[in-house]
Amino acid sequence: MSGSTAPLPVTSDPDTAGFWLAAQAGQVAVCVCANCGAVLHLPRSYCANCRSWTVEWKPVTAAARLVAWTVAEHQVHPAFPVPYTVVLVELDDSPGVRLAGHLPGRPALRAGMPMRADFQTRRDGATLVNWVPEPQSRTI
Repeated sequence: MSGSTAPLPVTSDPDTAGFWLAAQAGQVAVCVCANCGAVLHLPRSYCANCRSWTVEWKPVTAAARLVAWTVAEHQVHPAFPVPYTVVLVELDDSPGVRLAGHLPGRPALRAGMPMRADFQTRRDGATLVNWVPEPQSRTI
């Protein structure tokens, strides 16, 4: 991503602000019910499991497995030159929690490969969480 034209995360949304605050601290966090501990993904302020309205953000290991990916060949935004690859990962510590990432080019990937969080703090202060292959898993 480049310059000030790249979209920014919405850090003031009460349902997702905890994720972005954790990212600024170099952590990946998931929303959990403070009453019963259920993971709430997609993040929300209500637990359907125990009907509690009290949630919190819990740091988890910044490790995941690659679930799916696609290569974009047509530019849809000036901040994202093509080609680039959009990846979908599932967190190791929180099965069912899937997050997206962005890789430049057409990297060699395979389903199930280990991925790790890569925190990118931009000049405007926003910290983005991206997902990159673990170094030892880059060769197929």
